[in-house]
Amino acid sequence: MSANGDDWVLLNASPDIGAQLRASKALQPRHGVRHSPIQAVVLMDSQIDHVAGLLSLREGQRLQLYCTPESYEDLTGSLPLLKALDKYCGVTWHPMPLEPGGGAWHEIAGLRLQAVPVPGKAPPYSPRRQTEARSDNAAVLIEDPATGKRVLYAPGLAQVGDAERKSLDACDCVLVDGTFWTEDEMLTAGLGTKRAADMGHLSQCDGPHGPGMLKALDACAAKRKVLIHINNSNPILDEDGAERAELTRCGIEVAFDGMELEI
Repeated sequence: MSANGDDWVLLNASPDIGAQLRASKALQPRHGVRHSPIQAVVLMDSQIDHVAGLLSLREGQRLQLYCTPESYEDLTGSLPLLKALDKYCGVTWHPMPLEPGGGAWHEIAGLRLQAVPVPGKAPPYSPRRQTEARSDNAAVLIEDPATGKRVLYAPGLAQVGDAERKSLDACDCVLVDGTFWTEDEMLTAGLGTKRAADMGHLSQCDGPHGPGMLKALDACAAKRKVLIHINNSNPILDEDGAERAELTRCGIEVAFDGMELEI
């Protein structure tokens, strides 16, 4: 994301971040082969699919990393990626402690960011895996101070309660957890033994724990609603399928590689 098209902030760093950077002209070096327009990386959690790409940034400039103290503890302990990066580019950690209703606002590359706690699960390698600590999962509110417009980025979201509804309604665009279509998707497809809730995700369809993401988005005041973090088992990936047609009827978009949003 960028306020001016020159200075960029990454939200999470997936394992394929190298391919993503090479495919984006805006993220290419401009001032020497080691230059990068990426000013900072903001992590929602310490899940391996959100942090493994940090290693691909090791040969660039010093990494400015924003994350919760709990994620930092995991990334220097049970999954010590930051210790490895210290031997390469080095890391400057900017703590984003979570508080009910959202923590402090951070000024990053011309944008304002606020981390807010959301229900979810800590990674399997985290000592807090079996706890219900909300601070293991963050969503981020992004505000352009020039326009006042806001975006919510929430790739992991186990439920939508009053606090989450408030965050959704406060934004012009929401990018939210689209991992699973149904609660038992992995089981019925023969791909695993865990349900969506076991992994800290809210399915799009209603489940045994209550309404799904579709109902939450239907009640959301945001002008644009986009599903992200989609598992390869999710039938919404079939552009000609009934599930995708239902999303279209609901005015909900499905993110795709190379998608650009201007708010």
